[in-house]
Amino acid sequence: MSLQAVILAAGEGIRLRPLTQNRPKALIPVANKPILEHTINSLVKAGIRDIIVVVGFRKEQVMRDLARLSFPVMIVQQPEQMGTAHALLCARNMIKGDALVIPGDNFIDAESIREIVKTKNSLLYATHRQPSNFGVVTIEGEFVTGITEKPEHATRMTVSCGVYYLSSDLISRISHNSLTEVIEEEIHQGTKIAAVRAHSWQDAIYPWDLLMMNGRLLSSIVPQKSGNISASATIRGKVIIGKGTKIHPGTVISGPVIIGEDCNIGPHAVIESGCSIGSRVVVEPFTVIKKSILMNDVVIGSHCSIGGSVIGNGCTIGENSMVVHKEGFITINTIPVRASCGVIMGNGVFCSHNMIFENTIVGNEVVIDSRSEKYFSCTVIPDKTRVM
Repeated sequence: MSLQAVILAAGEGIRLRPLTQNRPKALIPVANKPILEHTINSLVKAGIRDIIVVVGFRKEQVMRDLARLSFPVMIVQQPEQMGTAHALLCARNMIKGDALVIPGDNFIDAESIREIVKTKNSLLYATHRQPSNFGVVTIEGEFVTGITEKPEHATRMTVSCGVYYLSSDLISRISHNSLTEVIEEEIHQGTKIAAVRAHSWQDAIYPWDLLMMNGRLLSSIVPQKSGNISASATIRGKVIIGKGTKIHPGTVISGPVIIGEDCNIGPHAVIESGCSIGSRVVVEPFTVIKKSILMNDVVIGSHCSIGGSVIGNGCTIGENSMVVHKEGFITINTIPVRASCGVIMGNGVFCSHNMIFENTIVGNEVVIDSRSEKYFSCTVIPDKTRVM
């Protein structure tokens, strides 16, 4: 019997808004592929092709994306988002025995998957600088002795990656909605839960976390150059350039960088390492892009500098604009949150020329149209706002 994997991809990702206003977290593109697709690729590299995906929030979008895969996966619907264990139970009739349970909105490498499936009833863990955003794990020797979900004050930095290899017996005993609660209860009942350290794992709690995930994924790309590249353009390091893309004279690209199809870059633009640029993107002359994610159909005007940003589909930033990567606090739903970014933009944002952003979130379909320079710092601009 082949090993089965159950991918939990039903969640909404509220803290990643505005990027998840119109798409589930698992479909956010990082290194020009949805996070879910990276998860599936890691499973396949680890030799696991018997895959069940649990869908929920905006399930039609996830199902359309899965239909484009080169091999079939089974799909189960979670009618209401009632927790990770509840999502797993929605797939119980399809599970033939032991199962690897894995989140569809985290990056996890194939080596970590190969390691955890060596030990039945095990949990994958890592260290994180902000452990209170996760299940904090207590470990003694080789085993987990406790797990506390999102404690207000964490006393250690070891956290659960949300990846479990569970026996069929343990799965049959699940009676809670949260897998953290399930594991905690099993430990109290005397079940040994092995602790397996992850090699490479990355979750994105807030939008700026996507930049670190993007960097991890770009580090392993295989160079590939299509399109029309000027002889006077300079390309260094690992770079992927898609079909139909034009790289104009004097442009400099320093990998790792990925650029999608039918883009128009330059002339005399600079794309620095750590950038993922989607399809049909326009970067006009004398503009610099640094460590950023630009999704499909983005237009960046001439003489701009964009750093540390995630820019959603169909956004336009006018000429002579500057986006500065800065740390600080942003108030989200009345709660101050430490952020580190240039700008996070939802879909369909229009900004006229001479804008300055630092550590700012701009909602979906915002219009910033001004004849004078505008400066935004450590602020949130709600969806569909018009700034004059």
